[in-house]
Amino acid sequence: MIFDKEVRQADTIAIAGHIRPDGDCVGACLGLYNYLQENYNSLFDKEIHLYMKDIPESFMFLKNSDKARWNFEEERQYDLFIVLDCSSADRLGEAEKYFSSAKRKICFDHHASNSGSFADEVVLKPDYSSTCEVLFEAMELEKISLPIAEALYLGIVHDTGVFKHTNTSEQTMCIAGKLLSKGVNSSKIIDGTFYEKSYIENQILGRCLMESMLVLDGKVILSWLTRRIMELYNVVPANLSGIIDQLRVTSGVEVAVFLYELEPQQFKVSMRSNGLVDVSKTAMFFGGGGHKKAAGYDAGGRLHDVINNLLAGLEHQLAEL
Repeated sequence: MIFDKEVRQADTIAIAGHIRPDGDCVGACLGLYNYLQENYNSLFDKEIHLYMKDIPESFMFLKNSDKARWNFEEERQYDLFIVLDCSSADRLGEAEKYFSSAKRKICFDHHASNSGSFADEVVLKPDYSSTCEVLFEAMELEKISLPIAEALYLGIVHDTGVFKHTNTSEQTMCIAGKLLSKGVNSSKIIDGTFYEKSYIENQILGRCLMESMLVLDGKVILSWLTRRIMELYNVVPANLSGIIDQLRVTSGVEVAVFLYELEPQQFKVSMRSNGLVDVSKTAMFFGGGGHKKAAGYDAGGRLHDVINNLLAGLEHQLAEL
């Protein structure tokens, strides 16, 4: 492992990813947590903690997903803090306080918006499909068990859109093949975590599609959910995965936008591009980040103001095409 010395020297280790974790974040964090528990903790008696809130229910089959901590009241300092799939410290949420006080900090990421400077050591590979792909390269293949492989495979599947996004490379497929050789049940992970939806999730997807709007000469498709509607359907952010991807495949669209209200007048904005527009530029302008084809940010204000501000940024890029 490329940071073997750091792990061996640390008695206490914390692992965390970004707030509202997606498949790549959950897969990377649990993949690393299980890797350290299996290959280091049994030999060196280390204290290893995973901080992660709001793991989607469909990911809870991953080994040790129930070990994730979400109580941040304890005051403590870790010898080593490992950040995964996170481009800046403020994206750690409540776990940021443990990151700030840690003696050593390491980050594994693939987001182009990562400055590469917020940890002592940053392993940043923007051309990789996912943080799970970055992490795989840092591990020893013979030490990757089935539970570790399942977590990494899940992360790669979700950040590549089941290997259909253009971030899928020959290397990505080779790594996926090596993970399959560990016994990973590909169809179970893909169907169970990517395609399968509850009845309520299908209802909310249908509502978002039915009420979506084409704007900017049909080049942008837009949909949103307010807190009132989310409460009406009894859904949480974890139930909204897949909506943005379904919007993106609308014929003639260059950019898909999906917003949902986190708190009164506080919105999570997600964007997906079909290639011509770099949505990371718009996201970074509003304090967020991501990739050329997939990016997002949090925005405060009235819904129509958030939408108007966003569309102004996208209109500028579209005008240059």
